[in-house]
Amino acid sequence: MRSLFLAIAAVAMAAAPAPSRAEGYAAAQLLSTTTTIIGEPIVYPTTGPARVTAAIVTVAPGDSTILHHHGAPLFAYILDGEVTVDYGPPHGVRTLKKGESMVEALASSHRGRNLGQIPVAILAVYMGADGTRNVIADK
Repeated sequence: MRSLFLAIAAVAMAAAPAPSRAEGYAAAQLLSTTTTIIGEPIVYPTTGPARVTAAIVTVAPGDSTILHHHGAPLFAYILDGEVTVDYGPPHGVRTLKKGESMVEALASSHRGRNLGQIPVAILAVYMGADGTRNVIADK
């Protein structure tokens, strides 16, 4: 019986994937994509050396962002609250809640609104380059 157990254990170990360097701590994937929330391909700016900028964007209840677009890809993670983003025709409106993530639209003008009762807090990580404007106001 012990031989059978050892044989089964050996087969299971051989079939298991090789350990990765990431093992040893918990990691929950938030997002893996090649496109923005509205389907644009993600393209990184090449205006200078790579630059990553992280910020926490807060929108109070009843407030909204300016109408804008982005010069660099933006990964966003909703830390608290809920944000409703209007991308205009033909992309429509999307609502993101606490715990959800996305890559924001780049060339499409949009405005985020907090229609809820608590502030929305968004971790915004811009993946650009020196000389690239992360947020560009639209008229």
